[in-house]
Amino acid sequence: MNSDARELSANFDLETLTPEFYANPYPTYRALRENEPVKRMRNGSYFLTRYDDLVAAYKATKVFSSDKKKEFAPKYGDSPLYEHHTTSLVFNDPPAHTRVRRLIMGALSPRAISAMEPDLIRLVDGLLDRLAARHKFDLIDDFAAAIPIEVIGNLLDVPHDEREPLRGWSLAILGALEPVISAEVFDRGNRAVTDFLGYLEILVARRRAKPGNPERDVLTRLIQGEDNGERLTSKELLHNCIFLLNAGHETTTNLIGNGLVALLHHPAEKARLIDNPALIKTAIEEMLRFESSNQLGNRMTVEAVELGGIAMPAGTPVTLCIGAANRDPAHFTDPENLDIARTPNRHLAFGTGAHQCAGMALARLEGAIAVSRFLARFPDYALSGEAVRGGRVRFRGFLSVPCEAG
Repeated sequence: MNSDARELSANFDLETLTPEFYANPYPTYRALRENEPVKRMRNGSYFLTRYDDLVAAYKATKVFSSDKKKEFAPKYGDSPLYEHHTTSLVFNDPPAHTRVRRLIMGALSPRAISAMEPDLIRLVDGLLDRLAARHKFDLIDDFAAAIPIEVIGNLLDVPHDEREPLRGWSLAILGALEPVISAEVFDRGNRAVTDFLGYLEILVARRRAKPGNPERDVLTRLIQGEDNGERLTSKELLHNCIFLLNAGHETTTNLIGNGLVALLHHPAEKARLIDNPALIKTAIEEMLRFESSNQLGNRMTVEAVELGGIAMPAGTPVTLCIGAANRDPAHFTDPENLDIARTPNRHLAFGTGAHQCAGMALARLEGAIAVSRFLARFPDYALSGEAVRGGRVRFRGFLSVPCEAG
């Protein structure tokens, strides 16, 4: 086993991943944590797998930069994808990051999220009614993916009959964030950014003419800006609307899909949650830890630094492996097993520090309502075919999960 683990870590490279890795990356993550926790890639970047090293990088924002202009220039060139990913909230440092985050957080206050709960319950119950009428369904297309699209659509107040392209655009743009992309994926991502921007320009013009309630309409809030007169530029506004949809869409879809599939593979925990619905909050945290929707983060060193005993010069790209850190036995007892009552559970699925996910309270609410109400309605659900993974390393989820109500 030890020689196998050493071979796994020695051969690991983000640019040449195997089908076995895409199916189950966790043996490789474990081997890296144990043998090469600060692993140098062939391209000169480093891949971090220990919890403590990730936290150190997340918190040292002046040393580990989130700005992606230097890293993305050779990958995307002068393209719509480059403009998008270097303008959005997640790939910027203060003060730009602080300014945009403050505006978005104002619209995602605890009061605003609490006010969304009745509509969210109605949405989930309506989807469950449709599943019950069909008996056989796809857990992703027919349920998990339908929830965040509606929630983000409501946040931006996108008319219902204009929401159909949103998921496709989101998948295309996020797919282009993979470590290695084909010309086809690059072209699809650029088309999606261009089409999305064209649509948002129309939506923003409408909203400027007829503003919504800034307490719950995020787009109106972003247009109107802060009380002190701080406003986003037109480019910042459009790209951060795209970011909001993307950030809130695939990760929440993956949380719901990964969580319900994980319960099928852990029937004792599934029965435990059905018998004890009050455990839903800790269960959602455990689903986030066990199969993190977002498995990788990236930083760039802006000065020489030492991490995990390894010296890195300025300008070194660093990949933070959230999926590995969330199974680090130094922080989680029996980390390879699902424990829906695990506490404490300080997982890094939402990151930590200045860039901690702005929408995490909303994602938790969506996950809790979706999973708890699904289980109450279909306690005996089962796979009716083979579940198909999304084939991505950064965003871990399923493309398709054929199910029957049981």
